[in-house]
Amino acid sequence: MAKSIVIVGGGSSGWMTASYLRKALKGVDITLVEAPHIKTIGVGEATFSTIKLFFDYLGLEEHEWMPRCNAAYKLAIKFVNWRKQGGHFYHPFQRYDMVDGYSSAEWWLKLKRNQEAFDYSCFTIPALCDAKRSPRYLDGRVFDEKVQNYFADGDRVPNAFLAEHAVQYPYAYHFDAGLLANFLEEHSTQRGVRKVADEVMEVALKEDGSISHIVTKNNGPISGDLFVDCTGFRGLLINQALKEPFISFSDVLLNDSAVALQVPVDVRSRGMEPFTTATALSAGWCWNIPLYGRLGTGYVYSSQFLSKDEAEAEFRAYLGPMADECKANHIKMRIGRTRNSWVKNCVAIGLSSGFVEPLESTGIFFIQHGIEELVNHFPGAEIDEAVVRSYNQTVAHAIDGVKDFLTLHYCVTDRDDTPFWQAVRNIKVPDHVAESVELWNRRLPNAKNTNPAYHGFESYSYSVMMLGLGHEPATSLPALDGMDDTNALEMFRNVKKRSEYLVSTLPSQFEYLTHVRQRARREPVAPEPYLYDDASQLWRELVALNQPA
Repeated sequence: MAKSIVIVGGGSSGWMTASYLRKALKGVDITLVEAPHIKTIGVGEATFSTIKLFFDYLGLEEHEWMPRCNAAYKLAIKFVNWRKQGGHFYHPFQRYDMVDGYSSAEWWLKLKRNQEAFDYSCFTIPALCDAKRSPRYLDGRVFDEKVQNYFADGDRVPNAFLAEHAVQYPYAYHFDAGLLANFLEEHSTQRGVRKVADEVMEVALKEDGSISHIVTKNNGPISGDLFVDCTGFRGLLINQALKEPFISFSDVLLNDSAVALQVPVDVRSRGMEPFTTATALSAGWCWNIPLYGRLGTGYVYSSQFLSKDEAEAEFRAYLGPMADECKANHIKMRIGRTRNSWVKNCVAIGLSSGFVEPLESTGIFFIQHGIEELVNHFPGAEIDEAVVRSYNQTVAHAIDGVKDFLTLHYCVTDRDDTPFWQAVRNIKVPDHVAESVELWNRRLPNAKNTNPAYHGFESYSYSVMMLGLGHEPATSLPALDGMDDTNALEMFRNVKKRSEYLVSTLPSQFEYLTHVRQRARREPVAPEPYLYDDASQLWRELVALNQPA
């Protein structure tokens, strides 16, 4: 087995990799080289529900890491103004109920389509989002009893691996990516990961084209058996040194730029929304990610249709006065993937491997997936090319599957009010995507007619996007016509009743997270923990909370 690993680059990808590999690989030396002048842009990070598996694997409970990262819960994505008629719909972390062999979405088409929006009919989570509820009670119970044993603090969870995960967790997280990197750095170095704060000046190659060592500015050469490229869009090792080509997705995903702001807010008076918002604007969409103490927000747009200044002006006009004093960070995004994420003795993790814009919050998922598959494919004494090919296929299938899913968001919308929305509607999508959309306009997506390769999204997500964007089959399934509706109608009544009960009994997200922070080791105990005179007082406490011990 490879005995030494050198991770180049820190941030979320570097320190997630270091912490996971430290736990997974016994007897392997791990060094992380991070340039001290390269800082993570804290735009607020949203995640998949499967990120809980990562923290479970490390043995970290929510009260240990969430306060340190200003983290909050995410139950869904709220899509706003993605249709010509306006309005919104939720994409929740919740599967459809099954009634007499068919999903609640199929029954909705037959019984409810002209009475109530599909998301509120089929899921409880939209009502929780509207009411800004926490997914957990103050005693720690999760609102979804089906997964209660996966969420008990201090107990060994039934599973901590993507490859074995079968249940649907009902929530994910929002967190400050920079603070998470700091937390995982502390966690990793305490467990033996060596950090070198230095700049890489050269990547030296062997005669066979693999990496021999890197040369740092102040610490000289650093050698390893395996190198992990976590240098972001630069792809310092995989793209620059090893010359592995990058495959652009710009033919189907037009957004290549973003402008981001950090907006301090008074979470006591404002409350905390337990969802990510994706609001369509003139040349893309903007995200809103509520953290404990601020909003992470940004405008993802296509530079074909807006300049940097135009995008910032439109975004500030949309946000209004609350963003007047906030500094804007402009980001150029590389949309696509490296052809092979593993080349010779180098594995790319994170942005150096691939990125398909922030829509649907896939960035952290790609990191988690790449790390877990690296462990599953970890080399022995020699690197086996068959194993490398398997890794590359697995990673490529995941990224390409997400690309197709995101393409669906754009190609089926009916918005055509600006040149951007006209352009995305006319994108030449791959034949397999076009054929699927043609079918899904007649029959809802299901497990048998969606992408079978693992890419993080289940068939219900495809169904949600089709229905949310107005693509309802003209008729319900003929097989339902001869069936008794009694059980289905009872299911819809139960969803409504359950939603009302949960809204009335669950604490608000702000209330629960403040409760969690009181449990944290660094949380100051105040006589009135929920009362803040203004946002700046809360901001000072958050800064103090995240100072090193």
